[in-house]
Amino acid sequence: MILAMGTGRAFAYTLFIWFHVLAGITWIGLLYYFNVVQTPALAKFEAGPRTELQRKLLPLALLWFRMAAAVTFLSGLFVLFLKEDFSHGGAKTWEGLTISAGMFIATVMLLNVWLVIWPNQKIVIANADGVAAGQDPNPAAAGAARRGAVASRTNTLFSIPVVWFMISASNYATFLTPSSSGKRVVWYIAVLVLTGVFEANALGLFGGVGPSPIRKYLDDVKMTIAVGTALWLVFLILTLILKG
Repeated sequence: MILAMGTGRAFAYTLFIWFHVLAGITWIGLLYYFNVVQTPALAKFEAGPRTELQRKLLPLALLWFRMAAAVTFLSGLFVLFLKEDFSHGGAKTWEGLTISAGMFIATVMLLNVWLVIWPNQKIVIANADGVAAGQDPNPAAAGAARRGAVASRTNTLFSIPVVWFMISASNYATFLTPSSSGKRVVWYIAVLVLTGVFEANALGLFGGVGPSPIRKYLDDVKMTIAVGTALWLVFLILTLILKG
């Protein structure tokens, strides 16, 4: 497909794919760092060292996290624009469907980063700065930390099917034949509903963001990854059922 492009278009396509992959690695890598390494480790820290980490490490890590998420999203849009086989009917193939599904869930993840995780983490960081300056702790900080953590765990869950969508778009989906319009509708409905249910759960629309039986898997990173893997399996099975 790249060879069929003009030189300028091919160069831009290759460049933006490179940006997309590098930024995606950075984004997801930091996401897993926060959830697999930092959060469990912080639970074992004493108050003083925890405050210092929140003041000095967290702002820098979150800056890279936000920027990587934004660059991943924007470079992906440019790649899609430059991808000739997608703009000329590719959206009707399973390759197009996996790309569309991955983009939709990744967009939800991006919104979680900028509209949920970052605003709540700013409260946590400001509270740490205040405590270091001798002020009383902000009572809202604990709730903010919880809301940010729930959204971050949900993004960890979503990352598992999203990475598969990215890989399958160019490798796996070539083995699947184009689908009928009816099957495409079923696919899009399934993606919208499943993503919407998990995101609504993350935002506390099913009873707040505190600990609850329906959200218990988000309190344990191993369970979060297990549920994310189960969601990926649902999408995989659905593609096999609806193909052809």
